[in-house]
Amino acid sequence: MRIGVPKEIKVHEYRVGMVPSSVRELTAAGHAVVVETGAGTGIGFTDDDYKQAGASLSASAEAIFAECDLIVKVKEPQLPECKRLRKGQILFTYLHLAADTAQADALIASGASAIAYETVTDNFGGLPLLTPMSEVAGRMSIQVGANCLQRAAGGIGTLLGGVPGVLPGRVVIIGGGISGTNAAEMAVGIRADVTVLDNSPRRLRELEYQFGNQIKTEYSTAAAIERHVLAADLVIGAVLVPGAAAPKLINRTLLKRMQRGSAVVDISIDQGGCFETSRPTTHADPTFVEEGVVHYCVANMPGAVPRTSTFALNNVTLPFVRKLAELGFERALGADPHLANGLNIHKGAVTHKAVADAIGRPYTAYPTIH
Repeated sequence: MRIGVPKEIKVHEYRVGMVPSSVRELTAAGHAVVVETGAGTGIGFTDDDYKQAGASLSASAEAIFAECDLIVKVKEPQLPECKRLRKGQILFTYLHLAADTAQADALIASGASAIAYETVTDNFGGLPLLTPMSEVAGRMSIQVGANCLQRAAGGIGTLLGGVPGVLPGRVVIIGGGISGTNAAEMAVGIRADVTVLDNSPRRLRELEYQFGNQIKTEYSTAAAIERHVLAADLVIGAVLVPGAAAPKLINRTLLKRMQRGSAVVDISIDQGGCFETSRPTTHADPTFVEEGVVHYCVANMPGAVPRTSTFALNNVTLPFVRKLAELGFERALGADPHLANGLNIHKGAVTHKAVADAIGRPYTAYPTIH
């Protein structure tokens, strides 16, 4: 199979679909890999590194899209990239279509088969291709949230860890999944006062076992969210419904009642965000102040640490890329139901129920499409 790795064009996105070591695995197996020149520069890889791994280079993204059977990316295709896709081509990347109807319609119009990292599943009910980026985003959320609380950023001027004689800042994490757990780990590490809310009693027990008395946990209800948010210095939104839009758990009315200069970090922004006041931002302009509260809503948080993120992502995507390359699209999806769960768009149809419901398009199960 001919595999294409274009350079990411989203603002301040330096990650790359494949590192040289991944390319080497594929070329050694007899596949052709074409990498756009400069694709790995942002994480310290030169074009020569890719050549040494067996890739050929192309100075044109258009040529890569035109020539390759499988396109491997990191972020959702921007609209100019969607126009380059064609019927019969496979796109393997993050999509997050529930919050992006324009992209979904463009992918539908392309006729391509788009497999989303974030909806590929595993035997344990997890999302293995989303997990590493959720880990990065969760850990980053405390780092960027602490910056948002600094006075120069519009924050109240609270040090999350406190100092002797001064209470630490209060961090409330809504959602105890991968992102929320990693956020809690970082918040505990800097000695903040940490509370995690989740609607799974089982998950709350697991968090208690993991952290002991280092954190507080409470079952997530509207009343609990309101009580904790109003007392918080920093709120981390880390809720996820696979493939679907994130629920709006904090509305503007509640946000208005939060203390002035507090901060929110919306990790869920890729799926539309869990704060009513959230809107996607970029690493170039990451924050805004709404109702006196500093908002950090960067839609590609792990892009700020692209080298770590790219290696972590390649560790989990490479086996699926190899499967697609070795078996082809139909046989690969037929052999692996977890990869099939990642299929969001195929031949002009939406093939993931949660995505179809979120964007208001008809749902068609994949095996019925020929």
